[in-house]
Amino acid sequence: MTLFPRAGAAFTARCPARATLTLLAAATLLPLGAGTAAAQLGSYNAPPGPAGVYAIRNARLVVVSGPTIENGTIVIGRDGRIQALGANVPVPADAQTIDGTGMTVYPGMMDAGTTLGLAEIPQGAAATMDVAELGSFNPNVQAFFGINPHSAHVGVTRVVGVTHVVSRPTGGILSGQAALINLAGDTPQQMALARSVALVVNLPRAGFAGRGFGGGGQAATSTQDAERMRARQLDSLRQMLRDAAAYATAHEAFAKDAALPRPARDVVLAALGPAMRGEVPVIFTADRAGDIRAALDFARDEKLKAIILGGREAPAVAERLRQQDVPVVLTEVLALPSREDDPYDVNFSTPATLAAAGVRFAISSGNDGSSARDLPYVAGMAAAFGLSKEEALKAVTLYPAQIFGVGDQLGSLQVGKVANLAVLTGDMLEATSDTKALFVGGRPVPLSSKHTYLNEMFKDRP
Repeated sequence: MTLFPRAGAAFTARCPARATLTLLAAATLLPLGAGTAAAQLGSYNAPPGPAGVYAIRNARLVVVSGPTIENGTIVIGRDGRIQALGANVPVPADAQTIDGTGMTVYPGMMDAGTTLGLAEIPQGAAATMDVAELGSFNPNVQAFFGINPHSAHVGVTRVVGVTHVVSRPTGGILSGQAALINLAGDTPQQMALARSVALVVNLPRAGFAGRGFGGGGQAATSTQDAERMRARQLDSLRQMLRDAAAYATAHEAFAKDAALPRPARDVVLAALGPAMRGEVPVIFTADRAGDIRAALDFARDEKLKAIILGGREAPAVAERLRQQDVPVVLTEVLALPSREDDPYDVNFSTPATLAAAGVRFAISSGNDGSSARDLPYVAGMAAAFGLSKEEALKAVTLYPAQIFGVGDQLGSLQVGKVANLAVLTGDMLEATSDTKALFVGGRPVPLSSKHTYLNEMFKDRP
């Protein structure tokens, strides 16, 4: 996966060489007044500071993909990537130095199952919701174009260490294309790491069995009608994929022989090409075991690279998920049990169950954006119910990056990777830990948000 380069910004101010910054100053390179002014102008998200060379010294470095460095230095280059890290790394002469004594540096977390930036106020403010288009088949819809950089959810999510998310469209059968975005920037172009990171498909759910005696009665008729409707929808989806394959073949033939009739341009069918060629994965939303099996069958038959989003009953299909090497993005870790005879921790322990079964997975908040900031605590709950702390951390950093094909760019502290990282006072998955500095795309991000703005406004009121 090739990441879209972050759009750069021109900065006239230059910091003095080898300037030493406190963690508090690094976290707020833009003064509080700038954040307040931005809020008054309609955005609670202070822009990131300038690109430059930064070095965090004397800090504990949680590499994730390798052994933790108990006392080391990490250097961020002007290109926004990690330049060096280790126990004995020299600090460049032009670096702004941050003293990380007593602090821990983590790679930024990734929520792979949200609509952050597309959804603001679900109830009572329809104009703030841009998560779905009309119609059942919209593969050409791109979440990227609907991202709101000034969403209040962006600021309150990134301050806990969530630096990038997969934001996806919803609705219909073919919802559209999800985007991988950084949680910093003034425009979707500045935020985008990958404009199209996956295609989102909502297969029609299988109907429930009739409840009348002997399977008869009105319930049985309704179930039969639902199954017929489901079959028609699946047939329509398969036909669209066949049409897309024929469309691609026609355009490939014309590219080789211009004497052939020029095929008509169809943005809907063209949008299916990357997924059908295996260039991007297909997200199948499914929670019930039967729906997960149906998604696995469909992906196998159509030769699609599948990702299951939801996965509440994934343990019941674990062996098949492992055999087909289909990863799961879990969105229901904190959900209540769905059956009255389920143990109270059935969902808390799902990550540990999948890990033991050898199924690849990631943990998501599963939220539309307002509570995406709870991602570290969702992973922390999984760690409290059978999953090791190391695996829980990977499930919100490295594993989601690998699942979406950007593991070589994000998810761990490695030379050459994008410098999305957080400096904390303690364990990233603990609610008592404080974020003291944050870098997104190698640029320092102020820790102000709508919450801090409102606190400043009202804290001194009588």
